[in-house]
Amino acid sequence: MATLTARLVAAFEHRRPCREEALELLEHEHPALVDAAEELTLAGHGATVTYSRKVFVPLTQLCRDVCHYCTFAKAPRAVRSPYLTLQEVLEIARRGAAAGCKEALFTLGDKPELRYARASAALDELGYASTLDYLGAVAHSVQSETGLLPHLNPGVMTAEQMGRLRPVSVSMGLMLETASERLSARGGPHFGSPDKLPSARLATLEAAGKLCIPFTTGLLIGIGETRAERIEGLLAIAALHERYGHIQEIILQNFRAKPGTAMAHAPEPSLAEHLWTIAAARLIFGPSMSLQAPPNLQPDALASLVRAGVNDWGGVSPITPDHVNPEAPWPHLDALAEHTRAAGRTLTERLAITPCFARHPEKWVDAGLRVALRSAADSSGRARPDAWCAGSARPIPAAARSWTGAAAGECSRPIRQILDRARRGDELAPEQIVALFEVEGRDLEAVLRAADELRNQTVGPHITYIVNRNINYTNICLYRCGFCAFSKSGTKALRGPAYRLDLDEIARRSVEAAERGATEVCLQGGIHPEFTGDTYLNIVAAVKGAVPDMHVHAFSPLEVTHGARTLGLSLEDFLRRLKAGGLSTLPGTAAEILDDEVRTVICPDKLMTEEWLEVMRTAHSVGLRSTATIMFGHVDQPLHWARHLLRLRALQRHTGGFTEFVPLPFVHMEAPLWRKGLARPGPTFREAVLMHAVARLALHPAFTNIQTSWVKMGPQGAALCLQAGANDLGGTLMNESITRAAGGINGQELTVEDLCRIVSGLGRPIVRRTTLYAESPASARVAKTRSEPIQCGL
Repeated sequence: MATLTARLVAAFEHRRPCREEALELLEHEHPALVDAAEELTLAGHGATVTYSRKVFVPLTQLCRDVCHYCTFAKAPRAVRSPYLTLQEVLEIARRGAAAGCKEALFTLGDKPELRYARASAALDELGYASTLDYLGAVAHSVQSETGLLPHLNPGVMTAEQMGRLRPVSVSMGLMLETASERLSARGGPHFGSPDKLPSARLATLEAAGKLCIPFTTGLLIGIGETRAERIEGLLAIAALHERYGHIQEIILQNFRAKPGTAMAHAPEPSLAEHLWTIAAARLIFGPSMSLQAPPNLQPDALASLVRAGVNDWGGVSPITPDHVNPEAPWPHLDALAEHTRAAGRTLTERLAITPCFARHPEKWVDAGLRVALRSAADSSGRARPDAWCAGSARPIPAAARSWTGAAAGECSRPIRQILDRARRGDELAPEQIVALFEVEGRDLEAVLRAADELRNQTVGPHITYIVNRNINYTNICLYRCGFCAFSKSGTKALRGPAYRLDLDEIARRSVEAAERGATEVCLQGGIHPEFTGDTYLNIVAAVKGAVPDMHVHAFSPLEVTHGARTLGLSLEDFLRRLKAGGLSTLPGTAAEILDDEVRTVICPDKLMTEEWLEVMRTAHSVGLRSTATIMFGHVDQPLHWARHLLRLRALQRHTGGFTEFVPLPFVHMEAPLWRKGLARPGPTFREAVLMHAVARLALHPAFTNIQTSWVKMGPQGAALCLQAGANDLGGTLMNESITRAAGGINGQELTVEDLCRIVSGLGRPIVRRTTLYAESPASARVAKTRSEPIQCGL
């Protein structure tokens, strides 16, 4: 047992065992290995088990190999045609796309033209020199015409052949099956199959690594190999992965004896053998590797497979059979989800490329496929589950309606421990925050429920709002932020002209806002090349001169920095001058993601993380409070969100100057990064809701107020966020223009009556507040009800 404990510790530390250490696993039976394997799996993948919704495309069932257990490969006389036609393939792919599939799995025999004249003649007729050339053309057509992401399993290939196929596939695969050369000798299952020689298959795996191709491989268990030979096979894969980092998944597949084959009467491996091999693989590869077992080959033991270390069911098709194992139908996805829940896990859809590789397409995916991948992926690299996007009129996903209000249920032990820490107000580690962002199923419900309970404990049942007006005084800007569709560099632009408001117009709008009940004006704009610090001082003076008691909430940290620099003042001196002139608070915009790894991509010429924090630190020190924001869902990932939250928490514990935290989902439609294919289409609805909940938990007790944006989330989405940790609905806004410029359509203004309708079904009181979260006095002006939004004349 001591050696098993040492292996577990080493696995958690991502230390690959040497051969002698790995072979020590032979001393343990599967019950001893399983507990350790499950601990590793939960640490690496949480309580989710993934699958890919796919179509299975058997491009050709001819093969030059004669594996003695295979029913997929056929003789020419047994097939209608050597190859599927392009139209036949596209018909399968279109049916799959209509059924919600995102992967096209191409499986085919190995180089049949080298054995069969009929295959060679068919290729000549099609106009291709080889099966691989035809595969490349068909895969390209499938992706371009249906949007499905191809995964290719064409057998042993050279580096040159794989290089030609890389542009048409997001991943490839080749089962090692075994590292035992003896199984290719006479009498063995691979005799007469030159492409099954372990050396040839390992050479293909290595070539894929050199080409940065995400690669799936694995073992076929029970074809005559020993346990020691399985360990040798796993170690051979591990050595290549350690060198190139390209193995995206390892399949541990159990042999099934099939009638009509030479091994029809060979004994199948026991479930215990299967579980032992899975657990051994988990202990060798550690928590992060994705391990798959096909669910249709062990349909009565899915919970046991999960406990042993499986975190993925592989490709499951709602419309095409498993052509390699036709006797074993795919489980219905609803049934698979139920079996997965029974195992204490949640079934979650992924893409043809596994999540950790999908998160880094610049390295692992050809440039021509990155747009399609980014469009299909969420921030964790899994499949986007629905069509919702921030700022759009698309309804919230139907499944989301059951996320909140559910009775308390059991969640996974790791999530329960994190929630306990958050409730106590302990600072969470980055990886713990990431785990909260990646929850699904019962863990998702538990996180949302814990955030809502903490909201009630912290601020009570009240939902707050403010009557305010946005005044964006110019959209002309020196900076070229990739996420921004508001700023313009010239006099014409895609969504309206460039403009600059004069001081009289700013004053007029402030008066108009006051007449309609606003107690705050929020002023922000682009960094106009003619603006100096005096411009910002004059803007404040214009507002205060027109409406002396108006709260001036103005100027992002970028504007503050620009103003100070143009006047040759320190941040402190300039902020003191703004405060003396009537500035009341600062908006916490321009934060985007407080992580320079992201900022160098989305806004390389803008403030870096520490510069943004320094403006806020200085503002708080001179008595100016501010909001804090995050703009998420573009090129960022949950780890970046975690760092952002922790940096805000640290500053708030030092200064106490933030009044609220405001999640702002990325609105992608007109953003330059999206239009260039460099960003995702904003966060998923699940991610957007979770941002509010996780912020409540991770920022507790430093932050009191979490605001949801009805402009970004839409009325239904905002209402749900108010049940998941948020307590504030923001403002009536009047002339919201930044989100509109990005393509958002949720309106420029809501009346107080509109806000009340959003929360009418929540059973909680709604209270009007000031900018600093004091209750507005009874004598405050009442906002007028209007059927049309206030007009800005632009």
